[in-house]
Amino acid sequence: MRPLMAAGHEDFSAVRRQAERLRDWFARETGWPLHVDREGARLFKRPANLSDDTRGVPSYDKRRYVLLCLACAVLERADPQITLQLLGERVMQWASEATLQSRGFEFTLRTAADRRDLVAVCRTLLEYGVLQRVAGEEEGFIHDGNGTQHDALYDVQRRMLAGMLAAVRGPSTWRSADAPIGFEDRMRSLVVEHQVESEQGRRDTLRHHLARRLLDDPVIYTASLDPDVQAYFINQRGTMASRLCEAAALTAEQRAEGLALTDESGQLTDVSMPAEGTEAHATLLVAEHLAQRLRLDSGSAGTTDEAVAAFLRGAVERYGRYWRKSVREPGAERELADIALDRLYKLQLVHREEGWIHPRPAIARFALGETQVRPPTSRPGRPDTLFDE
Repeated sequence: MRPLMAAGHEDFSAVRRQAERLRDWFARETGWPLHVDREGARLFKRPANLSDDTRGVPSYDKRRYVLLCLACAVLERADPQITLQLLGERVMQWASEATLQSRGFEFTLRTAADRRDLVAVCRTLLEYGVLQRVAGEEEGFIHDGNGTQHDALYDVQRRMLAGMLAAVRGPSTWRSADAPIGFEDRMRSLVVEHQVESEQGRRDTLRHHLARRLLDDPVIYTASLDPDVQAYFINQRGTMASRLCEAAALTAEQRAEGLALTDESGQLTDVSMPAEGTEAHATLLVAEHLAQRLRLDSGSAGTTDEAVAAFLRGAVERYGRYWRKSVREPGAERELADIALDRLYKLQLVHREEGWIHPRPAIARFALGETQVRPPTSRPGRPDTLFDE
């Protein structure tokens, strides 16, 4: 959950104390190298599925990722301390590079939106321990048109900055004549790893690939795997699940369609379901609705965004008094439907294709039946609740 961990993180002392055992376990089970020193820890996680577009920093789009890369490049060449204003000015200089401009990328400090993006990047680097705030704050910088009244001063942590990139081979090591061209080829070139040319080496590669997906993904569907990986998975999934669950305190859920390692404690989960809040309850209702459609007729279970929004519009009539006021406004069900479907997509419970929403097999675990609404009551040993399935 925290592959780049600064020394100030609350769990760092435990990671450093158990570094040798952790290093051996990750190398054996996933093939992920782990580096730990007194300044921080870096688990070099390489994703098994490069086409998964559900990962990433919350609230980040392509523009912010470009700014993050530019900021790291600036910091690599900066003094041990740098101000927010100076960082922004140097990023602005690098953003004027011809290749970026030819792709329509522009960055200035003249608008509040640009300054907000820069501040978002700085806060990400603060969270990762790449920057440490010495003085000042960022919020006022967003609304300060010329940056003279509000600024912040940072220490640059070189060791943490060096650990930002988890690639096997850095993109700058490619000669321009040999660099891969296509996006998929460029992605693969960053994470391709050496494989021992033997039967054992092939099995280790397959095991690492599946372990990475089982630890990172909500579920693995057998049909989504390549034939050689699928055969190994079918034969070894019970043993692998048992070994990973024992080490990571997960619970295996094996189905005919695949395997999921569920996190009952929630400590390893970034997108929870079920969870608290209006959006979370709406997501659970949509999941149950789609699961029932799948159970009744898997061939015609597909639906559309509009149909999901219409379903939630009806749910507002029943549950709206328990939800926040804004979602009870006319038309708000569309935004609520987008949030619910995005959450289900990230959990690999639905598949989106050409405007259609198709429930996937794992959503069947949310076919709970009719929800009963009960008034808050105090029951021995249990807190008051509004929703009981």
